[in-house]
Amino acid sequence: MSSPRSELVYGLHAVRALLTRHPQRVQAVWLQRGRHDERALEIEQLARSAQVRVERIEGAQLAQRAGAVAHQGVVAQVEPLAPWTEDQLLTALTSAADPLLLALDGVQDPHNLGACLRSADACGVLAVIVPRDRAAPLNATVRKVAAGAAESTPIAVVTNLARTLRLLKQAGLWVVGADASGPQRAQDVDLCGGRVLVLGAEGQGLRQLTRTHCDWLVSLPSLGLVESLNVSVACGMLLYEALRQRSGQSAPGQSAHSES
Repeated sequence: MSSPRSELVYGLHAVRALLTRHPQRVQAVWLQRGRHDERALEIEQLARSAQVRVERIEGAQLAQRAGAVAHQGVVAQVEPLAPWTEDQLLTALTSAADPLLLALDGVQDPHNLGACLRSADACGVLAVIVPRDRAAPLNATVRKVAAGAAESTPIAVVTNLARTLRLLKQAGLWVVGADASGPQRAQDVDLCGGRVLVLGAEGQGLRQLTRTHCDWLVSLPSLGLVESLNVSVACGMLLYEALRQRSGQSAPGQSAHSES
């Protein structure tokens, strides 16, 4: 069983990412007995190369340890990755050119948090910011959905999101909030340079205090009857719009807004 100074990570992609990027944090790996496919054998080889204890156990034992989750036949016991503090986040900005940050204002579903982390990793986000309270914890479910992104994209846990946004603005970043009724389209706002993209909680959206710290409120295109998108879907769309702009691609009718 896991100790107070460890947590369980499950799933082929998540465990492989840990063994590849942070093998020193992996304390043990349990593989389902009878799994000798290429991906399982790769994980076993990575673990043994890092001198991590590997144990083959029955599927029922694995399920008992991992709980009612889709563990894919592999579970790892790992040393928890400490989140960034607000000070560490601000320090990281000093060595980052045109940083892109993602702030999640109270996302509570671990599946949504994991999906947001995965999109953040794909789009080159420097760090993901979450409030300490009223937000999903970085647990095994998040890591499984993130498919390794939780090990490559730092998460900054802050006490007061509004204060953090204010400090980021003072550091020269511009804050862009996603809102279904936003007066501007995301493609019409300049997402290049230092930016913080902010998305709200499931159903509730951005809190009023968070909205007041946004330089722009933007909406995403929708041709359907559904009033709003799932937060993880909206997150991916907004991040990829930022990536598109930052890669120098243009969209018909796009007009960048001045920062002055």
